[in-house]
Amino acid sequence: MLHITLRQLKVFESVARHLSFSRAAEELHLTQPAVSMQIKQLEDTVELPLFEQMGKKIYLTDAGRELYHYSRAISQQLSDMELALDELKGLERGRLNISVVSTANYFAPHLLAKFCQRYPDITVSLNVSNRETVLKQLSDNVIDLAIMGQPPEDLDIAAESFMENPLVVIAAPDHPLCRMERIPVKRLEQETFLVREPGSGTRGAMERFFASHHISLSKGMETDTSEAIKQAVQAGMGLGITSLHTVELELETKRLKILDVEDFPIMRYWHIVHRKHKRLSSVAQAFKEFLLKEARGLMPMSHKRAAEAWL
Repeated sequence: MLHITLRQLKVFESVARHLSFSRAAEELHLTQPAVSMQIKQLEDTVELPLFEQMGKKIYLTDAGRELYHYSRAISQQLSDMELALDELKGLERGRLNISVVSTANYFAPHLLAKFCQRYPDITVSLNVSNRETVLKQLSDNVIDLAIMGQPPEDLDIAAESFMENPLVVIAAPDHPLCRMERIPVKRLEQETFLVREPGSGTRGAMERFFASHHISLSKGMETDTSEAIKQAVQAGMGLGITSLHTVELELETKRLKILDVEDFPIMRYWHIVHRKHKRLSSVAQAFKEFLLKEARGLMPMSHKRAAEAWL
C-alpha cells in the first residue's frame, strides 16, 4: 500500500492544476521549498517522476497525469464530506468559498460584511481575480460561487442576475468633452480608449457596443485592472469605460467625470454563478438567496445616488 498523505495530494493537485510551484505555494500559503519538498516525498513514495521541466515550464509526466486524475477525484470526495458535515452544522458554522472578478471587488466586500453580520460564525474565503482565472476556478470546481458580469456560455453553469452594472465613459475633469452634453457616439471615434485585457467582461461589452454602432475603436494602454484604467484616465492618457461601481470615490473627489454620451450607460448586470449540478452548502445557498433578494437594497447610499444620477 502506498503511504501517501492527504497533504501531499493537496500540494500535488495544486501544482498540477497550475503547472507552477510558485503559484501553488501562493495558493496554499506555503513557501516554494515546502511545496518542492512535498512533491519530492510524493515522487519517492510512488517511485516515479511526476513532473518534467522543459525550459522554464513544467509538465506532467504520464505518472503525473494518472495521479492528477485520482487526486482530483479524492479532492472532490473530501469536499463532499466537508459539505455533508457543514450541512449538519447548518448556518451557525460553515464555510463560504467565493471568487469575484476584480471589478466586483468594489462592492462585494460590503455585501459579504452584511451577510457575515447575520451569520458571525461562518468562515469566508474571498478570492479576487480576473475573469479568466475565475472561469478556471469554476471549471475546476474549486469554489462554491462566483460573482461576475457576463456569464460564460461554454460552461455548464447556473447564473442569476442580482444587481445592475451600468458601464459609463470616464474622463479627466479637464478633458474638452466634459463641457459637452449629449455627445454623439460617433464623436468617440476621435478619442483614444484605455482598455482592459482580452477576455475581460468590460472589454467585451465595450467592443460589442462599438461594433454595433459601426465605430472603429482607437485603443491605447491595455491593463488588467480597473484601478489602472482610472489612474491612466486621470493622467490624461485617454478615455475609459468602466463599471459605475468602480468610480464612486473619484466622482466624489472630482478626480474623474462621467461623460454625457448618447446611448450610455451600457446596461449590464452582476450575476451570481456556480456549476449547474454543484451541491451547494447551506451557507452558499443562503448567500446566493441573500444576493438575489437583498443585494441592491443593501448597497451604500453613495452607490445608489450615483446610479440614480446616471440611469
